[in-house]
Amino acid sequence: MTRTPSRSTALDALHRSLGATMTDFAGWDMPLRYGSERDEHNAVRTAAGLFDLSHMGEITVSGPRAVDLLNFALVGNIGSVGVGRARYTMICREDGGILDDLIVYRLEESTYMVVANAGNAQIVLDALTERAAGFDAEVRDDRDAYALIAVQGPHSPAIVKSVTDADLDGLKYYAGLPGTVAGVEALIARTGYTGEDGFELFVAPADAEKLWQALTEAGAAYGLVPCGLSCRDTLRLEAGMPLYGHELTTALTPFDAGLGRVVKFEKTSPDEHSDDFVGREALLAAAGRAETAPPRRLVGLIAEGRRVPRAGMSVVAAGQVIGEVTSGAPSPTLGKPLAIAYVDAAHAEPGTAGVGVDIRGTHEPYEVVALPFYKRQK
Repeated sequence: MTRTPSRSTALDALHRSLGATMTDFAGWDMPLRYGSERDEHNAVRTAAGLFDLSHMGEITVSGPRAVDLLNFALVGNIGSVGVGRARYTMICREDGGILDDLIVYRLEESTYMVVANAGNAQIVLDALTERAAGFDAEVRDDRDAYALIAVQGPHSPAIVKSVTDADLDGLKYYAGLPGTVAGVEALIARTGYTGEDGFELFVAPADAEKLWQALTEAGAAYGLVPCGLSCRDTLRLEAGMPLYGHELTTALTPFDAGLGRVVKFEKTSPDEHSDDFVGREALLAAAGRAETAPPRRLVGLIAEGRRVPRAGMSVVAAGQVIGEVTSGAPSPTLGKPLAIAYVDAAHAEPGTAGVGVDIRGTHEPYEVVALPFYKRQK
């Protein structure tokens, strides 16, 4: 069996020149870390970090009925998204299982950009293309049209402001506007996956290196450091943000994942059938089950000891398995190991006593807490 070679981003040579440890992630060669994961993590919490996220999958949906297609294909109400704004949503199967979680940007009146996770980009593209039948709308694979660079952390507004004349003060969270950053045309989005303020900059791949270097120079006085995927994972874990393949899978509906709020059964659209969407009936049933007999709930677990929990480990109480860890790692911010886990509703309340994680046969004690573990001061 021949192994498909990993894809490289436009910044691949630059990462290697910085001494990055590279890893295969969803078929892409990506920087895992440049030096200390802890230092990179702490830089984002206290100053700023610079990320290459060019592995994410951009799909453009345009045309007179683009909004109707997206309302049908996704679980959210895309018709209520204004031009220049963005919406976190999901795409589900007919049985309600989550295919991916997404961000949809409304770029123009009838033009939207759907950003999918790298490992699911082809699945999302195929699903949108299939679901477009009968709609006057075009679904275009734009994965090769963009590089994506993120600046995250409390100093990110000052850094990006220093290289753009775009109105960043007027740019709300989950909004995006076209502008010029360091002489490069970009979609400037106030979004991120770290729990901090920050920006994601969509640019042409040919402009990526110029923009990265300009941001590096502008950020030098602010403590900006290049950051890899490893600290991105610990940052999102502390912020209680779900990761596809861990907290979200096709075996779970949004209601099972505690994210039923993203499902909108009433949608805004000129289409008289706009409330119909893929998975609607299954999700109505899932919503009913969640109200009457809550499934396992997603909670945070904080270790009392030093042993680190990992995905797939059992959560236990009184010698019985009551759940499963979906993500776990040491927390640089809290100084303790953390986990996100699905646990039986009877053990999901913060402060529930007697809960542990089975780490190689030993039941290590953990405190049940509400998510997120970390919330930035605004």
